[in-house]
Amino acid sequence: MIFEQVATGGCQSYLVGCDETRAAVLIDPALSQIDHYVALAAQNGVRIRYLIDTHTHADHFSATKELARQLGVPVVMQRASPAPFVDMRLGDGEMIVVGQMRLQVLHTPGHTADSMCIQVDDRLFTGDTLLIGGTGRTDLPSGDPEALYDSLFNRVLHLDPALKVYPAHDYKGRSHSTIGEELVSNPRLQKRERAAFVEMMRSLNLTMPTHITEALRTNMSGGKTVARLLAEATSSVPFMSLVELKGRVEAVEDDLIVLDVRERDAFEAGHIPGARLLPRGQLELRVNQELPDPTRRILTCCELGYISTLAAATLREMGFLHAVALDGGMKAWREAGYPLEPTANAGAPGHTSAASR
Repeated sequence: MIFEQVATGGCQSYLVGCDETRAAVLIDPALSQIDHYVALAAQNGVRIRYLIDTHTHADHFSATKELARQLGVPVVMQRASPAPFVDMRLGDGEMIVVGQMRLQVLHTPGHTADSMCIQVDDRLFTGDTLLIGGTGRTDLPSGDPEALYDSLFNRVLHLDPALKVYPAHDYKGRSHSTIGEELVSNPRLQKRERAAFVEMMRSLNLTMPTHITEALRTNMSGGKTVARLLAEATSSVPFMSLVELKGRVEAVEDDLIVLDVRERDAFEAGHIPGARLLPRGQLELRVNQELPDPTRRILTCCELGYISTLAAATLREMGFLHAVALDGGMKAWREAGYPLEPTANAGAPGHTSAASR
């Protein structure tokens, strides 16, 4: 077996391949590690045939949809998964064949309704059903402590004690355990009566994952993360440095429109000399009125540089092919001690600046 384990913070993902055929699966991939997985597959001389999520993740962004787009391979999840982009939905007791490997599926609801464990030879990929020294929590959407008790004590813990346990998370740098070791040392598994286990799970009072709302939204729907939107915008937009812009503003360049996409109160408190105001939220609706010439060079700026990058990308999509974004933002401009123009009426309709004439 070809085997690679990739840790991303506390998240664990696995590349598992067949020695004979060089076919492989990727289990629980994280969006931030896409290039790493592709490089690992190439390094090991394998071709990824399936992308598997053991459950709907709530604490990080799954890479399955994006990798499926890049590699042209199917996304695999348990049948109960709400994600619309899943190509193959597996039920309990079913398996997929990858080269000479057989990946056996156990439906193990509890952490989520769509949780599953995957057995490959002497290894059990447990997702968040069984962790090293713990279990998955049951207080997130579709979690159920009663179902987790059944999945653990009536299914997983009846398997061969020598099976190696590879979970989807571990925050202490451990690579794996075994079912036998977990039966002996896992504190949560010592509550072997249903009522005691359920009560324990309901009283854990854990903090919510940092990105739970966005992670659930994107992993359940296939939508894009904010970071992904920014990355795509960044890849399609040229930038101008603070120093370069300062020089052009001081030279009063005729061909440059500095477009401040912040809200009016921020603009009026201080802006780049000669800048025009067009808040990001009004950009698409007012662009024809405010920017009638699509051949003009437009530089967008905001407080930190993120919104202006999105604005410049939108302008380029709309046909303003000379739109660029400021590398940085007004915060960096102020900290550099560059000039500001705090004129209250500078953004009023009909105002024309020196830098835009």
